[in-house]
Amino acid sequence: MCRLTRAMCWWVLAAGLAPAFGQPAEGAPKGLQGTWAATKAQRNGKAAADVVGHRLSFTGNRFQVRSKDGKLLYAGTFRVHPNTKPAAIDFEHTKGTLKGKAWKGIYAQDGDTLRECDNAPDLAKGRPAAFAAKAGSGHIFITFKRVKP
Repeated sequence: MCRLTRAMCWWVLAAGLAPAFGQPAEGAPKGLQGTWAATKAQRNGKAAADVVGHRLSFTGNRFQVRSKDGKLLYAGTFRVHPNTKPAAIDFEHTKGTLKGKAWKGIYAQDGDTLRECDNAPDLAKGRPAAFAAKAGSGHIFITFKRVKP
């Protein structure tokens, strides 16, 4: 009887934890989940046409950035801080040339539009305070549209 009770407890615990895996990052709005295509970008005060068409995907607490032709450029985990003004997002790289490094950014979502600004061009610059990438700022500002499945 004790074994059966113990087994039932483990089963209940496991069933309760299973949904936690693959969930959005803590505090992440469910609306971020999915794939977003870059429609406009500015880096250090200049248009960044090379970024337009890139796709940013959020799945659970993971992110990927793929080029227009589908090549994986960056991947890792992300964490959001939606209660800060503006809302903050951290991209922790777990693969590639930036492994172990992080982009610090801000974001705002309005329906199927996502605005994101971060310090990808210059990690030493820190998190931006506004949605702008002025000359010499070391920031990139990208507007994304949701990709419909």
